[in-house]
Amino acid sequence: MQIDQQSPEWYRARYNQLRDQALETENSVRAPAAPVEMKEEDVLHRETIPGGWYWSTFLPRGQALRLLNTSGNNGVSVALWNADDLSERYNAGDTIKLQWTTCLTTGRVLFSDMGRVLASVIADTCGFSDTLAGGSTPQSNMRNFGSSSLRNTRNNFRLTAGKYGMSQHDVTSCITFFSHISTQADGSFKWVEGDVNPGDYVDLRAEMNLLVAVSNCLHPFAPDADFTPGPVEAVRWQAPKPAADDLCRNFCEEARRGFDNTDILFA
Repeated sequence: MQIDQQSPEWYRARYNQLRDQALETENSVRAPAAPVEMKEEDVLHRETIPGGWYWSTFLPRGQALRLLNTSGNNGVSVALWNADDLSERYNAGDTIKLQWTTCLTTGRVLFSDMGRVLASVIADTCGFSDTLAGGSTPQSNMRNFGSSSLRNTRNNFRLTAGKYGMSQHDVTSCITFFSHISTQADGSFKWVEGDVNPGDYVDLRAEMNLLVAVSNCLHPFAPDADFTPGPVEAVRWQAPKPAADDLCRNFCEEARRGFDNTDILFA
């Protein structure tokens, strides 16, 4: 069919078809996945991130970052940049749109604003993350805890950007793991309790050379009455080479195209 013959009904039908395919695939892997085997000899570095603080690292292609929620904090935020070209960074809108879901858990990937895959979610024992609301700010801390001077994700990422020669304009969207947010009929967000537990972890495999920033601050919609996030652990380790049937690389058609665009850089 020629593009000028594609009606709104055609696009609507295609959207519904792709959405249903994505939901079918997602439901097939929704059950907790077998833990990724992270052998001790694969571990390259361990870091404890105190509550409220941030940490950054360079993560080469093929390595993985495990975020271990040792304290059961309601939210740990992550920002990603292409380490070889910091003008390319995580794009929440494309990540959601291209995969037809806001539920970014095992099998999903994180897209850049260039249509390439920055990282793959190769394990996620919590199963819930938020890429819509963004991280905490001075304003959200004032609303939630009565103080705008508490540490927050926006300023943590701005500090990260400054360390690497970037400005606040280079800090865009982030993804906050260990956060279950429900979108209400009126478009507002609501925290869903009971899905974040101490010991949960998420593994991100770098699909290009990455600069990763982690902010250990509570999600702005978390129900915590006090600002007392505990420490979390970041573990950088060498991930197994993706197999031909790698879940993330084959989850959906859009992901496969994203990997094709990414692999060209490293051919």
